[in-house]
Amino acid sequence: MLRKVNFVPGFNKQLTPSGVEAGWIGGDYARFRYGMPEKIGGWEETQTNILPGAGRKIFGWFDTQGNRWIAVGTNKILAIWFEGEFHDITPLDSSLDQSSVTLTTTTSSDEATLTFLAAHNLDPGMVIMLSGVTLPGSGTSLTVAELEDKKFEVLTTPTASTITITLPSIETGAGITGLGSMTVQPYYRIGNATQTYGYGWGTSSWGNGGWGDASTSTQVILQPGQWQLDNFGSLLLATIRGGATFQWDPENVDVPTAIATRATIVTNAPTASETMMVSEKDRHVILLGTETTIGTTSTQDKMFIRFSDQEDRNDWVATSTNTAGTMRLSSGSEIRAAIQGRDYIFILTDKAAYVMQFVGPPFTFSVRQVGTNCGCIGHNAAAFANGQVFWMGDAGGFFLFDGTVKNLSCNVEDYIFDDINYTSGQIVAAGVNNLFSEITWFYPTASSSVIDRYTSYNFAESPSIAGGVWTTGSLARTGWIDSDVQPDPYATEYLTSSDVSDTPLIYGNSEGITKMYAQEKGNNAVDSAGASTAIAAYIQSGDFDLDVDGDGEYIMKIRRFIPDFKVLTGTAKLSLNLKDYPASSETASGLSPISITSATTKVDVRARARLINLKVENDAVNETWRFGTFRADIQPDGRR
Repeated sequence: MLRKVNFVPGFNKQLTPSGVEAGWIGGDYARFRYGMPEKIGGWEETQTNILPGAGRKIFGWFDTQGNRWIAVGTNKILAIWFEGEFHDITPLDSSLDQSSVTLTTTTSSDEATLTFLAAHNLDPGMVIMLSGVTLPGSGTSLTVAELEDKKFEVLTTPTASTITITLPSIETGAGITGLGSMTVQPYYRIGNATQTYGYGWGTSSWGNGGWGDASTSTQVILQPGQWQLDNFGSLLLATIRGGATFQWDPENVDVPTAIATRATIVTNAPTASETMMVSEKDRHVILLGTETTIGTTSTQDKMFIRFSDQEDRNDWVATSTNTAGTMRLSSGSEIRAAIQGRDYIFILTDKAAYVMQFVGPPFTFSVRQVGTNCGCIGHNAAAFANGQVFWMGDAGGFFLFDGTVKNLSCNVEDYIFDDINYTSGQIVAAGVNNLFSEITWFYPTASSSVIDRYTSYNFAESPSIAGGVWTTGSLARTGWIDSDVQPDPYATEYLTSSDVSDTPLIYGNSEGITKMYAQEKGNNAVDSAGASTAIAAYIQSGDFDLDVDGDGEYIMKIRRFIPDFKVLTGTAKLSLNLKDYPASSETASGLSPISITSATTKVDVRARARLINLKVENDAVNETWRFGTFRADIQPDGRR
């Protein structure tokens, strides 16, 4: 007898494998489309150079000339991607410049000490750039070219007036100690590559030994360095989390001039804010979790909102003749996320949800609370799609807002929230892939301080499926933008290994690198050199019985099965895994895994079991598949 099994789309990890009969219990690099599971699309590295540090935000926009721009913020730099290359536009903190520097090198070492005449206020991990370099006499193998306009990570700060750096080459001369002529220009502080526990802030602004140097025994969470990016017309606006807001003009004379020009601070704007956005229709710049007194960082209130005058990013003081203003939210300890909805701005704190809408003079904006006990886990953990806002909760679970805040039913909820690193929750990144009706959250598992897993929700197909159409996997992306500015989605990946082999490089970089990819490109993982690596995708069903006259009462014999693929390029491998009882260990049928091609019409097998589950996978380049139904020729083989 030939029997067909129609599988319910989506992973279900809430039940036992035998409880997920005619369903799927897991997989990797797989999605559901039209109810059928398929391998996800491949990706291609987009650039010839790399970014130092952990990528935390990616943003794309058009200028008025039609140029396509992508900005990426890491915990080290802010960069612009244009025509296949990154360009460093990180703002320089001129308030920390040093112009009189004693350089000390030692033979056979690639480490140097810089001694300043005044306190440097730098911390390990910060980035400096050297310019106007004149070496102090002979005795060194270093050249001016190795130091001029180069970037270095501060390795250590032995004293308030000394730092150490890693040189581009090993000193082969006798070494020098002398007063040279150079300008040391620090980058603005951005923050850590990861989110970790610490023990209080230092007595100075940042502490002399590193980010959040301990001065008390109070345990705190040291926040990751993050950016919030948006566009004000053609201008890019960029806010460092907990810091200032900057602007960059892509139409600065011409493209070559623009990409060689650094971002500059927005005039008159607050200097310490948690996040930022530009209201779409009325064009106010909104800073959230910002200062109650502009320019005084000590007055930063993480629940305070300040917005500029309409169409004027430089006017922040409310008067009778402008639309600038302020407000404060009450439910929660900090604003976590803000996202543009259809005709509103949706704001999430760590406890509640608010809707902010433009109402015009005299109040400019109204705000109302629309949800409680629904806080957001991180600054980039919310997304707007299909007329709704979706987000990952601060204490577990997923939510949506479609006019009302609702819990999002999730068949993989325990799998995610029983194995998530809440301490590193601020780095969770959400992304929309409208072509496949997906929202994906990339998150760190409990044993990881960096993103190493994802879960995707199909918002088009989920309403008809109990528990929703969810998938999980190991794709690690720290930022994501949908296909709009570019024809494909673009995403960033953080690799913790250090690599200073290309530009824009930072000598002594100790916090890994970020790469960017065009997603949904082909079927392979393609690097910048054009080399392809297979994406080993798979999907596995729950245990189902093939019994004709009962619910697993009979042992069944399978003599053959008929493969059914809507799409099959290359070879797919199909395994039949057998069990006599739900608690039994599964064994593969004798022929598994079975190679299936588009020419395969049937497969003869000899398998005997009460329960069976199915695994579909691939392991070679240029392979993809979309699985349909499963038909097996069975007959009863007695009770046992």
